[in-house]
Amino acid sequence: MQLFRSEEDIDEWSTHTGIPVGARFPPEQLWELATRWYDDRFDLDWGRRTVEERQAILDEVGLIGAFWHLR
Repeated sequence: MQLFRSEEDIDEWSTHTGIPVGARFPPEQLWELATRWYDDRFDLDWGRRTVEERQAILDEVGLIGAFWHLR
């Protein structure tokens, strides 16, 4: 994951490095994802989420499409 200041910076980086651009989303959406993804990590009975549970989190924060499809 790369963080950039603007869409223009993303395009410039891609052009300079020759690496294609992947998914783009704003920091607010990243924060929502991180909050949901890691909200239970300190629970004593923590266990890894199933693929379906992880997919539900991605879907619920609006990260949809082929790039975000876990299966």
